[in-house]
Amino acid sequence: MKFSFVDSSQPSRRRVLRDAFTLALAASPLASLARAADESAAASESVEDVTFAAGPRPLVQYPQKRPLTLVTTRPPHLETPFPVFNEGPITPNDAFFVRYHLANFPTSIDPDSYRLTIKGLVDTPLSLSLAELKALAAPVEVVAVNQCSGNSRGFSMPRVFGAQLGNGSMGNARWVGVPLKAVLEKAGVKAEARQVTFRGLDKPVLPSTPEFIKALDISHAMDGEPMIAWSMNGTDLPFLNGYPIRLVVPGYFGTYWVKHLSEIEVVDHTYDGFFMAKGYRVPDNDCFCIAPGTTAAKTQPISRLPVRSFITSVKHGDVLPLNKSVVLKGIAFDGGVGVNKVEVSIDGGKTWRESTLGQDLGRYSFREWTLPITFTGKGATPLMVRASNSAGETQPLQADWNPAGYRRHVVETTHVTVA
Repeated sequence: MKFSFVDSSQPSRRRVLRDAFTLALAASPLASLARAADESAAASESVEDVTFAAGPRPLVQYPQKRPLTLVTTRPPHLETPFPVFNEGPITPNDAFFVRYHLANFPTSIDPDSYRLTIKGLVDTPLSLSLAELKALAAPVEVVAVNQCSGNSRGFSMPRVFGAQLGNGSMGNARWVGVPLKAVLEKAGVKAEARQVTFRGLDKPVLPSTPEFIKALDISHAMDGEPMIAWSMNGTDLPFLNGYPIRLVVPGYFGTYWVKHLSEIEVVDHTYDGFFMAKGYRVPDNDCFCIAPGTTAAKTQPISRLPVRSFITSVKHGDVLPLNKSVVLKGIAFDGGVGVNKVEVSIDGGKTWRESTLGQDLGRYSFREWTLPITFTGKGATPLMVRASNSAGETQPLQADWNPAGYRRHVVETTHVTVA
């Protein structure tokens, strides 16, 4: 059954905000999920509790999604409203953030004719249907965080170029698919292979715009961790999250998680396309950072997620009761080593209290934490949260700055009042 979005010619920005690409085809499974225009309008009038220089950011509703925080309309970039992360460790599909790189993204996909091409330095080039892909090997499942490289960029100081993101360009889901290794083994990788490249269906609008192609070292591609997923939280991938298949690279930033995956190529060199050689790079040093106003002597492609944590149960400006127990709650994650400790400070980082970790859903997943605290002093109180992992990595008290605003993982502080 074909998935399709309405093809509206030259829609106004107001209409985009109201209708959010409402689906037209009644036969499509997505059609029943599209909301009425008046509901979209109501959603666009409410705002998330995050304000940057441009003002409050509206909530808008797209097909298969609840109202999400608008970053850009073309291509769609939508953030998960932060209160969602307090609802549980798994991010619901309809609340999962959306990020495209190129404005010419697919709006209609026929799964019956969809093919995944594997070419390059392989013994047997392949063109797999979805059915053939699913039958190629026993399916595997992983619970993993997908986080945009620039998540939280809007909080960088000094400010940096790029979409001014809050903390909602991340999500955690159960992914089911086939190991990338199994697909490459089916094709037969030649001995001279060095990297594997991945291309989706989103395309540049202008000929001068580089195509969005990502690459992994052959050793990583063949280690059994990356997968080609068709299921997210027990159902087909939402269209805007990569339907019908996407690359899932557990522990790596979302830039590698190519959506609508259509082509895999094995090459004998380090791929030097724009989004590997120039884009998505960080300073090549221990902190992946430089001083503002300076230039990195050397850079490297961004890769693994740093350890990170958030308080989700309270927000800036909340008033908490004096001399009563309050259970603080939040999430933590890292690039796959595994979070083993989350601590909270209520005195500006002088002392730290260790929380209780929740269910372990796997080393790539969000890990919930809780900590009951009784506040004995009135007034302004900073709540700080810090995670550590099994390798001894922890979060810095001061943000590591880089020109692209990538990899933010500073100790987060939520300012509340005790009264």
